[in-house]
Amino acid sequence: MIEIQPIEKIDASVEVPGSKSLTQRALIAAALAEGSSTLIGPLESEDTEYSSAALAQMGVSIDKGKNWIVEGNRGEIISKDPSIFLGNNGTATRFLTSVASLGTSPFTIDGGPRMHQRPIDPLISALQGWGVDIISSEGTGCPPLLINASKLHGIAGGSTVLPEGKSSQYLSSLLLVAPYAKEQATLKVEGEVLSKPYVAMTLAVMADFGIDVDCTADYSSFNIPQGCYKAKEYRVEGDASNASYFWAAGAVSGGRVTVTNMPVPSLQGDSMLVPLLGRMGCEVSRSGEGVTLTGPERLTGITVDMGDMPDVVPTLAVVAAFAHGTTTINNIGHLRIKECDRLSAVVTELRKLGANVEEHEASMIIHGEGGVGLHGAEIETYEDHRMAMSLAVAGLKIPGVQITGEGCVAKSFPDFWQRFSLLQK
Repeated sequence: MIEIQPIEKIDASVEVPGSKSLTQRALIAAALAEGSSTLIGPLESEDTEYSSAALAQMGVSIDKGKNWIVEGNRGEIISKDPSIFLGNNGTATRFLTSVASLGTSPFTIDGGPRMHQRPIDPLISALQGWGVDIISSEGTGCPPLLINASKLHGIAGGSTVLPEGKSSQYLSSLLLVAPYAKEQATLKVEGEVLSKPYVAMTLAVMADFGIDVDCTADYSSFNIPQGCYKAKEYRVEGDASNASYFWAAGAVSGGRVTVTNMPVPSLQGDSMLVPLLGRMGCEVSRSGEGVTLTGPERLTGITVDMGDMPDVVPTLAVVAAFAHGTTTINNIGHLRIKECDRLSAVVTELRKLGANVEEHEASMIIHGEGGVGLHGAEIETYEDHRMAMSLAVAGLKIPGVQITGEGCVAKSFPDFWQRFSLLQK
């Protein structure tokens, strides 16, 4: 357990680790590429360790230092160890399921207890449409998964349909491997595509590695050319989701925080939290490769659709608890299939702090009173890194906030507590 120490006003500059989302996408593109790629400034965390270890089991050589050297295998997946375990790494589970489908040997994709509750059936269905022999071994539509790649020797390609799901990761997973299909692959998407910026990020990484995808503006239809990624030197942006906690710290304290390695514009949709904080009254400026946010004397509530930015919903919700007026956060039903049911968890923990919060099926409403009546409490993290980091922000303003299970930040930001402590000096 860790207790957050309040601070009167913050004036700090912080560098955040590389983007987890970009690291995992670039790592897969580099692994499937022809030649040796260098990833500059990748995130080294529990999640990316699961991803890189699984790729090593598929025959990919990754030399890790400050930068990572990835020897591409041209899409030729081999099985050094067919049992892939990915913990609670939802992104890697979805992405590497498709990567394993390129192989010529059977694979098992498994994870921790929470992964056994996180649906992957839309991805299974779409891969089956491309000729992949894949099933949920327990018949639940969740991991563990069995991929009998030896029958078909890879992805046949042609046309398939991705059924409506609550994660853009199914779509990104299919796109990343589609260039290696035996026939040119086409993909139709049913229903609303959530978290569109993450799909745009996937397409941008693919283009950086030499594959340009033709798609409709609404991401409902894709034509993916056959080809092989080309090795390159790829610089990973700072992580916007992890930067959000530091910007939020400036917002609630009325202080100033600069995240020094957050480019504008960014490939990451979560960087759009900054304009939302601007709507709440914060002042935002750009300096070099960094973004500075200064909190106001009075934060005001807003109404916002966060369908494209689910990972920073907990951050915004904490800021909203210190605002004056009502903040309504809509289109967030997909938070319920994250590392925990984040929608319910955020509401529960904010209520522990004394906040007036309503929970609805796909939204939450925070009735802010400028932080009046908020108090310390013991916060449960649900083994969810984003719960720990977002709720820590509240402790900068109110005394007695204790975070249990604080080690869960290793999933995406291993030295978070050390960097967060810089705000308290």
